[in-house]
Amino acid sequence: MRLNEVTYSDAQPVDGYGEGFFRIGGQVHQGAVLTSAAGTAAWGGLDNAAPLLALAGEVDVLFIGTGSEIAHIPADLRKALEEAGLGVEAMSSPAACRTYNVLLSEGRRIALAALPV
Repeated sequence: MRLNEVTYSDAQPVDGYGEGFFRIGGQVHQGAVLTSAAGTAAWGGLDNAAPLLALAGEVDVLFIGTGSEIAHIPADLRKALEEAGLGVEAMSSPAACRTYNVLLSEGRRIALAALPV
């Protein structure tokens, strides 16, 4: 088996998560987070669209982690994000973290907004 070390150029990977927290780039963040090449910050959840809309033009796809289970995001939020030119993929937060890390390692222009498990 051949192992290759993954390097990340701009953004930091999700190192781990647990009940109420995410560890991104070695730092623990409590509660919901938004992370991209611009950095990692607390996020106000599905009612806080402004920081997500600010990603338009900077990222192609936004992964939204909906917590421990997959759930639909509000239709008006999805519509606003898509009208701003963002691709939106909603999935459980664990799946969103894994997908974010894989695409990040490929150098894709992505972001992750995730609710804690």
